[in-house]
Amino acid sequence: MSTSSVQDPRVALITGSSRGLGAATAKRLARDGFFVVVNYVKSQKDGEAVLQDIRAAGGKGALVQGDVSTVTGIGAFYQRVDAALAAHGLPAKIDVLVANAGILISKPFSETTEADFDALFDANVKGVFFLVQQGLPRLRDNGRVVTLSSGLSRFANPMFTAYSGTKGAIDVITRVLAQELGARGITVNAIAPGAVDTDMNAGWLRSEEGRAMLLSRQAIKQIAVAPDIADAISFLASTDSRWITAQRIEASGGSTL
Repeated sequence: MSTSSVQDPRVALITGSSRGLGAATAKRLARDGFFVVVNYVKSQKDGEAVLQDIRAAGGKGALVQGDVSTVTGIGAFYQRVDAALAAHGLPAKIDVLVANAGILISKPFSETTEADFDALFDANVKGVFFLVQQGLPRLRDNGRVVTLSSGLSRFANPMFTAYSGTKGAIDVITRVLAQELGARGITVNAIAPGAVDTDMNAGWLRSEEGRAMLLSRQAIKQIAVAPDIADAISFLASTDSRWITAQRIEASGGSTL
């Protein structure tokens, strides 16, 4: 997939990878042989823990701080990525970009504020759009872009109206980007998780009632954990997925069929 020299490892950049799905994805791609750029916004300690786990397992990577919810923040983030790669003797090029960073706000439609709406669309849509745009000069031909959608862009939950809207936008952006970038051999796909046992969902999913409700709606009677989604992203990041693009691939255990 990479056009780099045989000495250079493939490079994967995963935003929001200091915890949750992003951390699991960073660790999995490191096991796949990628040099992984781990990103954190505020918790350097969490990011360092992920990088330590990667290195302890024999992988390689770098830790880069950056808030990718604003255009200015994205520009500064990429400058730090370039510097981190240079410090490891690598060119300012990436093979896989996983646009994982995002936020979740759960409120009834009637209680969702303009500030909630703006925060969601800034982080989940605007941030992804310009992350990919500014990453294009660094993304090698035949590379991979993986965006994060959600099961909530298919099935309805009134507690997530604005959030679901951001993921619907990601579905469309993914499809159009696949058409635009296909001439370079770059695939663009969205992974759409269902509910996953992470800190983001801990408030309800780690309760007996929440788990029972989720399992009643799923074909697979298990609660997903972050590595379940990371394994699916690993496939989309690999050469095995070379003929798959513009797809929304749902990894929800068959939720709400």
